[in-house]
Amino acid sequence: MPAGGRDKPAALAAKRRWQVERAEKREFVASFNEVLQNTGVVVVAHYAGLSVADMTAYRAQVRAAGGSVKVAKNRLVKLALQGTELEHMADLFRGPTVIAYSDDPIAAAKATMAFAKTQEKLVVLGGALGATHLDANGVKALADMPSLDELRAKLVGMISTPATRIAQVVNAPAGQVARVLGAYAAKDEAA
Repeated sequence: MPAGGRDKPAALAAKRRWQVERAEKREFVASFNEVLQNTGVVVVAHYAGLSVADMTAYRAQVRAAGGSVKVAKNRLVKLALQGTELEHMADLFRGPTVIAYSDDPIAAAKATMAFAKTQEKLVVLGGALGATHLDANGVKALADMPSLDELRAKLVGMISTPATRIAQVVNAPAGQVARVLGAYAAKDEAA
């Protein structure tokens, strides 16, 4: 058997693996492009030096806030960014990068900054809020803003406070009358 004949099955297997990998990459780019088009905020950070346990904790923290974390090849992410309003942030993808994103415009930024405070190896590079490019300070400022749930709670508190005060004012005279009657009843019993 010729020497090249033995290599032919190996070459065919390598070609099939390459075709499968290429199809998987195309599928990733298409699906991540769709995700990026429907996301509120994206935060990009370097994660060099983080352990697997640290990365798992980071993923859990972002997930608990309502976001997601993705580690992917920079070239594939840049391809996924094409055609979205986030295309302007392609220059952030150099070196070992991690992407945190969420539908809530603050959740991913808040969770990432909170984790970065405890883990100095996670270095926030920047991100995007829709078409607005954010540098690291912009992500920090976004993280410092109250979340949508916090704003809703404040709004409900502001609306319910006047109603509570009205109820107190209306009930106060009735309460005073009841206390006066209670005092006369106690006086009569003592006499």
